[in-house]
Amino acid sequence: MKELDLEGRVVLVTGAAQGIGRTLSAAFTDAGAAVAVADINLEKAQKAAEELVSAGGRAHAIKVDVGDASSVDAMVAEIEHVLGHVDILINNAAIFSTLKMQPFEDIPLDVWERVQRVNVTGPFLCARAVMPAMRRRGFGRIVNISSGAVTLGRPNYLHYTTSKAALIGMTRSMAREVGAHGITVNAVLPGSVETEIDRETVTSASGQRIVEMQCIPRRQVPDDLVGVMLFLASRRSDFITGQSITVDGGATHP
Repeated sequence: MKELDLEGRVVLVTGAAQGIGRTLSAAFTDAGAAVAVADINLEKAQKAAEELVSAGGRAHAIKVDVGDASSVDAMVAEIEHVLGHVDILINNAAIFSTLKMQPFEDIPLDVWERVQRVNVTGPFLCARAVMPAMRRRGFGRIVNISSGAVTLGRPNYLHYTTSKAALIGMTRSMAREVGAHGITVNAVLPGSVETEIDRETVTSASGQRIVEMQCIPRRQVPDDLVGVMLFLASRRSDFITGQSITVDGGATHP
């Protein structure tokens, strides 16, 4: 992975204690980067970081509520003290697996607002917190994890789909603001990813329907995102910014 130029880089992955975030954290340490394993569940984050260190990587677990500005600022300050400046930010933390599928008019307002706070305000706060150091160094990578649900227009998840659509707009606008400083901002749109996280709304039947929509007829797993994420984090993607890249086995064709 040395050709991806991640040796010596510091990567901040939010929502890194499980699922996609955990897989990406392992991939970044394998590529030579130090990883801040950030999650609201500190115990799980510590376990994930310990596994990375045991495998020979450099990692540090830290608790964060990405929807809280003071928590985010404290997280970045701790990372800079322990690991150094943040070179690469992966905005992965989001509310999804615990959401109930329901018509949009039945979504409680407090649930709607909490989803937007974590899924939209969270990436904004994290990007804002790491930006000063990125500007000073003239280098930075921000990758926002959006969702193929946006392209699909998935029903009964209007709070989630809306939040992930907002990340695409954020990506495009932010890219124009920071490009002159050597910082790129891109979004990745995964399809329905099979992880260890239980989701009552994804049954074996619904999972099969998703596979039938795809050009590649198998369930998507977190490892399917590793290649594009390593590429977007590296110098090989210097001239790519403001883009939304779908990785869903061909389920959608935006």
